[in-house]
Amino acid sequence: MTVTTTLPHADAVSLADQQLADWLKREGCEDPPPAASPYAVDPPVTGPATADSPEHLQAEHLQAERPQVERLRLGDRVLLDRDHGPLRGPATGHYSRRRLRTPAPHGTHQLTLTVATPAAGPTWVRLEAETHSTGSGLRTPCRVPVPELARSLLPLLDATDGPAAVQLAPRVITAAEVDDLIDELCDPERRLPTVVASVPVNVPVDGWTESVVRPLCQQLPGLATAYVLDPGARTGFNVALEFHSVYGGAVRTYLPEVDPASRYDGARHPVLARGRIEQDVRRAAGLLAREPRRLAAELPLPPVLAAVPVLRVPPSQPRPDAASCADPAAARAELAALAREEQQDRAEQQARADELERVRRTLRRARRTRSRAHALPGRLCAPSTAASAAPVVGAPGGPRTTVVPGPVPGSDANPDTFTELLSRLGEFPLLTFTGDQKSALALDELQCAGAGWARLAWDGLTALQEYAEAAVRGEARGDFKQWCEHTPDGCHRFPPRKAVRGESRTVHSHTKWKRERMLPVPECVDASRRAFMGAHLRIGGGRTAPRLHYLDDCSGSGRIYVGYIGLHLTNTRTN
Repeated sequence: MTVTTTLPHADAVSLADQQLADWLKREGCEDPPPAASPYAVDPPVTGPATADSPEHLQAEHLQAERPQVERLRLGDRVLLDRDHGPLRGPATGHYSRRRLRTPAPHGTHQLTLTVATPAAGPTWVRLEAETHSTGSGLRTPCRVPVPELARSLLPLLDATDGPAAVQLAPRVITAAEVDDLIDELCDPERRLPTVVASVPVNVPVDGWTESVVRPLCQQLPGLATAYVLDPGARTGFNVALEFHSVYGGAVRTYLPEVDPASRYDGARHPVLARGRIEQDVRRAAGLLAREPRRLAAELPLPPVLAAVPVLRVPPSQPRPDAASCADPAAARAELAALAREEQQDRAEQQARADELERVRRTLRRARRTRSRAHALPGRLCAPSTAASAAPVVGAPGGPRTTVVPGPVPGSDANPDTFTELLSRLGEFPLLTFTGDQKSALALDELQCAGAGWARLAWDGLTALQEYAEAAVRGEARGDFKQWCEHTPDGCHRFPPRKAVRGESRTVHSHTKWKRERMLPVPECVDASRRAFMGAHLRIGGGRTAPRLHYLDDCSGSGRIYVGYIGLHLTNTRTN
């Protein structure tokens, strides 16, 4: 958990100490003594040595610069480490930290609370909970529960994440608050995910919130902010965020950096369908918390918290006292050697912590780059240049040309012509059109069907895109036909009877008819650059019967290849 508070540093630390002491008391542990002032410093090293001796000066310098730390034993295998001091590096400010270690089955629970305050700006509070195994070979739980300290601290801190208040329970949003919620989703300072729940039609908001949404959000305190849209808010919200909508009792997790104008960005924000929630609320709560937990572990620390030094554990053996030893010079030399060892050990620990931060930053940049790459229109497998990211089209067996269709500004409705449809194929980041445009454009010359064919084809492409997004995440649970028969709430519906899995046995055995359906694919799918596309969508009826043929390669290259849009290819019913 990483949040901010407007409380002064001392007040935030005092609240944390009080809540921690109350919890320890309930667990039957000893009450920890009051902590030292975070502004206290150790007295200078004293002894018979001369004030300008090298050993004295070095020990005094190390003692002045290192954080003040103490270890308290509050029960059997219950240790509390407390330290405070200045932030390291160029950062100015100070921090206080508490690390509590308690016994757990086959291991140790560790809870670390850090409060860091810069010279200017809000106070940052970070709470980390983890389980360390004893190495017995037994696996510890993979999901550490939300600590009680997080639930008790959040309301007292008035915690925030950028513009958002971080609360324990989900808050109901009305129509008048929709604009504020959208501003919060798009705010660049937001670090935590935002969970937005919808309410099914004709279901009371209060009843749904208490019986479903609250239990669903039990694992989110401190990891995400949660809201429930009332009926009036749902309409305004989905109109404003047409590519990021949520409705029908579904719950959507909005990751940081929402781009409301981008259809591609909508694929980044996972949706939990109502059916899965009602099937098992407890399991759904675990699924909902998965992405917030990943973000909490992987996001780089804010600069203030990154400037907190690693915890220096107090030595288990008492230090030699130069004043009382028989050989003060030897004692001072040993003290200086211990100080040098501690400094070296602390430097190594700090280097490992800094390396972890660099890994987090690298991982975040890689995820951002991958998200942008997925948003490229018509990307073929693993492009190496901008040109390879464009859809490749061409007549079967003939030369292929590269076309770069881009979204048409303001083209929100389904296209009325195939000319417009082809120009907007870039709006489907996981679909690649590899066929001949002429066969699709020829459909515009048949005036009898009007705009119905193009709109129906667009519906099919939209459903294929949503299916592909689920399939690459391993959540489709079947092929596209099954997806149409059991379309998740919140997804675009395409008539199942118009989705055909494959051609008949007659077509497979007829050499010429099969050759017509051997359509272009990239080399990473098939070395021959041809693949049989029997699966198709019916985008019209009658004698002409237009079809859209495709190859589902979501389990391979992670894409769907559309090889043909046009009049019905030859079979037993065509002339």
